Amino acid sequence: MWNKIKRYFKNNPTQLKVARTLLELGLSIDEDGKIYCGSIEISPTKMAKALDIDRRVVKNTVESILSEPELKEMFMKIKSAGPFFGDVAKQLGFGVIVITADPKTVGIVAKAATLIADKGISIRQIIAEDPELFPEPKLTIVTEKEVPGEIIPEFLKIPGVKHVTIY
Repeated sequence: MWNKIKRYFKNNPTQLKVARTLLELGLSIDEDGKIYCGSIEISPTKMAKALDIDRRVVKNTVESILSEPELKEMFMKIKSAGPFFGDVAKQLGFGVIVITADPKTVGIVAKAATLIADKGISIRQIIAEDPELFPEPKLTIVTEKEVPGEIIPEFLKIPGVKHVTIY
């Protein structure tokens, strides 16, 4: 879908920036062209300020999205993935594993989850960055408790895994 969005906005990089932000943050658009994070309305002015662009660009991007049926359907249905615990894991007593891997390799999540489960540790959250949006996508796994560092070599044996960080 990201490639379709890029093609649609190929001649307008500023509108592409807005569309990418909507997608990355899971912000939706309603029939009236209003932007939402869940049930909270986001003003075009505030979004424009955050992106350092004119508010009219945000409004024009939304209008463009609503005029393209496939984009309209996607942006009307998209939802935020919810809170990300990775940055507050330490304060919550959780562990975090960040894996950088070849995004085309199949089974990384399953094999990583199995390694963690075999250590008797529950997983609280898994967030995988979309390889179409992030050049070096990361898989972040938040666990119920800290993960022992000696598990790193086991993660590195998973086909496609390039780098593992545990904190």
